[in-house]
Amino acid sequence: MAHEVQMGKLRKRMSFSRIDEVLDMPNLIEVQKNSYRRFLEEDFREVLNDVSPITDYSENLVLEFVDYALDKTPKNSVERCKERDLTYAAPLKVFVRLKNRETGEIKESEVFMGDFPLMTEHGTFIINGAERVIVSQLVRSPGVYYTKQIDKAGKELFSGQIIPNRGAWIEFETDSNDGLWVRIDRARKLPVTVILRALGYGTDEQLYDLLGEDERLVATITHGDANIKSETDALIEIYRRQKPGEPPTEEGARVLLRNLFFDPKRYDLMRVGRYKYNKKLGVADRIAGQVSAETLTHPDTGEVLVKKDARISEEAALAIQNAGINMVNLKVGDRVRRVVGNNFADAAEHLPFDPKECGILEAVHLPTLKRILEQVPEEGWKRAVTEQAQNLVPKHIIIDDVVASISYLLGLPHGIGSVDDIDHLGNRRLRSVGELLQNQVRIGMSRLERVVRERMAIQDANDVKPGDLINIRPVSAAIKEFFGSSQLSQFMDQPNPLAELTHKRRLSALGPGGLNRDRAGMEVRDVHYSHYARICPIETPEGPNIGLIGSLATYARINEYGFIEATYRRVDPKTHRVTDEIVYMTADEEDKYHIAQALEPLNEDGSFVNDLITVRWREEVLRVPREMVDYIDVSSKQLVSVATSMIPFLENDDANRALMGSNMQRQAVPLLIPEAPIVGTGMEYKAAYDSGVVLLSKHEGTVDAVSADEIVVRDGLGERHSYKLVKFARSNQSTCINQRPRVNVGDTVMVGDLLADGPATELGEIALGRNVLIGFMTWEGYNYEDAVLISEKLVKEDIYTSIHIEEYESEARETKLGPEEITRDIPNVGEEALKDLDEFGIVRVGAEVRSGDILVGKVTPKGETELTAEERLLRAIFGEKAREVRDTSLKVPHGESGIVVDVKLFTRENKDELSPGVNQMVRVYIAQKRKISVGDKMAGRHGNKGVVSRILPEADMPFLPDGTPLDIVLNPLGVPSRMNLGQVLEVHLGMAAKQLGWHIATPVFDGANEKDIEDTLEQAGLSRDGKTILYDGRTGEPFENKVTVGYMYYLKLHHLVDDKMHARSTGPYSLVTQQPLGGKAQFGGQRFGEMEVWALEAYGAANTLQEILTVKSDDVVGRVKAYESIVKGNSIPTPGIPESFKVLIKELQALSLDIKVWGDNQEQIIIREFEDDELQMPRVPTVEAESQEEMAAKLDELDVDAISLSMDDLSLADELEDTQKPAAPVNRQALLDEDSGAEDDDLDDDLELDFDDDDIEIE
Repeated sequence: MAHEVQMGKLRKRMSFSRIDEVLDMPNLIEVQKNSYRRFLEEDFREVLNDVSPITDYSENLVLEFVDYALDKTPKNSVERCKERDLTYAAPLKVFVRLKNRETGEIKESEVFMGDFPLMTEHGTFIINGAERVIVSQLVRSPGVYYTKQIDKAGKELFSGQIIPNRGAWIEFETDSNDGLWVRIDRARKLPVTVILRALGYGTDEQLYDLLGEDERLVATITHGDANIKSETDALIEIYRRQKPGEPPTEEGARVLLRNLFFDPKRYDLMRVGRYKYNKKLGVADRIAGQVSAETLTHPDTGEVLVKKDARISEEAALAIQNAGINMVNLKVGDRVRRVVGNNFADAAEHLPFDPKECGILEAVHLPTLKRILEQVPEEGWKRAVTEQAQNLVPKHIIIDDVVASISYLLGLPHGIGSVDDIDHLGNRRLRSVGELLQNQVRIGMSRLERVVRERMAIQDANDVKPGDLINIRPVSAAIKEFFGSSQLSQFMDQPNPLAELTHKRRLSALGPGGLNRDRAGMEVRDVHYSHYARICPIETPEGPNIGLIGSLATYARINEYGFIEATYRRVDPKTHRVTDEIVYMTADEEDKYHIAQALEPLNEDGSFVNDLITVRWREEVLRVPREMVDYIDVSSKQLVSVATSMIPFLENDDANRALMGSNMQRQAVPLLIPEAPIVGTGMEYKAAYDSGVVLLSKHEGTVDAVSADEIVVRDGLGERHSYKLVKFARSNQSTCINQRPRVNVGDTVMVGDLLADGPATELGEIALGRNVLIGFMTWEGYNYEDAVLISEKLVKEDIYTSIHIEEYESEARETKLGPEEITRDIPNVGEEALKDLDEFGIVRVGAEVRSGDILVGKVTPKGETELTAEERLLRAIFGEKAREVRDTSLKVPHGESGIVVDVKLFTRENKDELSPGVNQMVRVYIAQKRKISVGDKMAGRHGNKGVVSRILPEADMPFLPDGTPLDIVLNPLGVPSRMNLGQVLEVHLGMAAKQLGWHIATPVFDGANEKDIEDTLEQAGLSRDGKTILYDGRTGEPFENKVTVGYMYYLKLHHLVDDKMHARSTGPYSLVTQQPLGGKAQFGGQRFGEMEVWALEAYGAANTLQEILTVKSDDVVGRVKAYESIVKGNSIPTPGIPESFKVLIKELQALSLDIKVWGDNQEQIIIREFEDDELQMPRVPTVEAESQEEMAAKLDELDVDAISLSMDDLSLADELEDTQKPAAPVNRQALLDEDSGAEDDDLDDDLELDFDDDDIEIE
């Protein structure tokens, strides 16, 4: 039954949880913070060490990067950066040493390397005033991978790939004739033996000694490389394949191989790559569980590690590897198979001290270690090992790696080793902020290296300073480019705190070096068993990115190699009791163990209640005896993400709907009065706490003063600490960020206690929606197809009212004709329009504005025309005429309105940083209070979404027997087919909890069951089935069936009708087709597509169709005439030729087809070339004639279509009109003059009829 749980200081919840969680959830944004911290402390130094030292071509000058320091104090505060479009950054300084080897002179200096963006304490970056998040990328880990295919004959073919972090790939494959082939850097394939010979195993005997007489190796040596039998031949053959067309030389080939694979600057495995290579290619992994064909003894101590014909245990296998035995013969069937490792072993076995003291954390290359120990006396070992760390743990591959990878391939057909699954999370890793940044800095530094070398060559070696050689531009440009335009640097999703939190925990397989959404197949997107407790199986977008973007599971953490680790409790192998010891495991480690689920019943002492336990083992779910269980889950919610774990009764919802539910919670709009859910999951407090939107105390003490925008805490020493609250700020998604105090004067607070609630939080818990009374019943068809019927009470009482703040910006720039000016003095604007502007022409705070109102008055100089002599004289006499300016004021866009809540003015005089060419900038913030209205989208937490269809007066809503009217009526048919029963359980439990005055926590997979709900309903004095008689609000009669009624947590989503409603009469047109643009942002029209055309054709509505295809779309002349006719009240003239038809003709003419258009009466229809031909009088000479003959002759000479005539005999014009029928020329100016509301002098600017080239918008 339910027990009480404290959520922070201010809220108690009744929890139905059955398990005792021994581990608190980690900080939810530590992924970002830890990664960035590691970058600042280690990764940046690593890049400097990779580049340093830089020597010039003569190897005289040497430039070393010694150290670096990032200023502790950023240049500007976070608030100032947001307000002024600055980047939140701190200066980076690097200490540089320049040595001159000839003179022995050393110069040191500190070089400024630009401003480096800093992470805010909430895990975000502020770049040019915008808050951004760097999303972690899920990529294939560097390593060695083997796959298996079956050919047409049913034969197994194996292939392998050696994949570095950067550098050339090596790919191996076997063919149906048992040949082994290798591809170097995607070139043509070679026999495998060629690369082995080139690496120093030149003869056939050496190859057999190395790898044993495997039939595939024999086949390759006999058939594949019959002509290549020495190291030299092999080197030359490789050079020929890699660089066709160049004369091959042995030395050139050696250099090529060294550059491809053995140069740390060009080939990089990263620590993770070396770790994966050693894990895969060491002998231990392959020989464990196999039968040894010989007795193996320790080379140093002579101790027998494994006897002949004995099966090798995992412990023995590890001992063999660490002893330095790199070649093991195994008995497989009746044959002996050789396994060759890559010669890496644990250094601790061979050193008298801990290798970690020398900075060595991984296995080391044993032959190198032995060589060092032989050459150096024992007292110098520690120092020698530290100095040689790069060679002991090489970052590039070595010959042993290539040999071991070929040996692995030879073993696979005989069951030695295993093929890999590339979708397994043991083979995919995360690149978080730090590493992504490190890669960018590395790109910048390698460019810098080139610059330094060039400058070293140019400058005089004796008087050059380190600062003269370094140009910081490449580095700062690489960083800027990454933050500004990388696919992984994203504008923060900020409609509510949950969206913010989820964005920081997002994992993407897209981006540079990742997958491409067009080529990603089903396998990559699918849920994999290794995702358990690492990546949420529910939360992923619907649409083209499904499965490519995911969310980190709640308890998951990232290890030093970038692999995601899941959290488990250890089961003691001796007593078989569950301990409180927490173990973090990567996916490949987890494959070895049997893991029980968190809900497995335990006794008081931690032993299992049942004899048979349900466990996960790889992709299977088994029932095993309790002695076989190795680990147990920490919590039932560890397999889902934060958003998903906030869905109560998730276990009763279909996964598709749960996916929609977790995605839609992120779209909820913060409401005016937030309210935490009655039925929660217990995650609400943690999510709000870690999201950074609530104000938490950093000091222990007493609250000294509280006001709406400041809280003062006095600590034990009597010092006062002030906390400023954010008031009505705008989020990235235009929702409102507002903090409200939650403490009173005199309250005692501890560190981490809640001082103030933020947007969408209540008493420190996330509060995305409201608890409303819901009934599942149909109501006059108003909730057909998921529509939602709501009560007017939700509008009147501002239950679903939200505040939205829009930002508008106007810049006064320097133009060629003079500066723009922000002023009240605007031409042709009445006093009414200026009533809310101050003396500078800027709207006052508090003004109520509608679309079209002026926010900032601004005028731009117009081009002055060349004056005639008379005008110049008049000007000189009567003084300067008012300068020609046009009105370019900032107006409220179409369809927007609200109240001005803030105005910010930035000017050069105030030393504000403005873009080049800008003198002043004004920002105006307009707030709107949006009540819930018809057309708004609403949803529950179970993917049950709908659109408001009608707002019914409270009196007409169905009501309970006690007279309480419902708030919302939902359609019961929305439940069965969608299979999201969680919403029904939520409604029942919500009803009971409301009656009892409880807030409830029902954690996912560990919440209330059916019996709990029935008992709680009974405790609340309600019917056990949760159904009630409802009465019709209009008639007062009871409905014939009982109805499920209760409280559900319902959200208002960001898809608001006010943002989508749009209408247009005239507006911008596309330049080529002359059709209206599309979309609200372009003020476009409605598309009438081919199916709609078919509908009109089917109804025979010919005139309507013609009108839609011509005057309402792209008949340029017709639409102007139609507009004129409507204004004058005349009938609309016959439509002309649509522009798209002209475009078609031009397309055909472009294909060299001579196209002419003929009418029904066999007369050619002339298609005008340009709009101007039709809109203006023809630009042709006037013809004067005294007789018809003379006129005909002159017309023949001119060969023109349409002519304006001036002659004595006017009847001639009528006769001509009968014979020629030229298209009537339209006088553009005449059309405009007749247009209503146009002032003669300022015509072109007031009338946005689409003539001016400036007014036509390009699609």
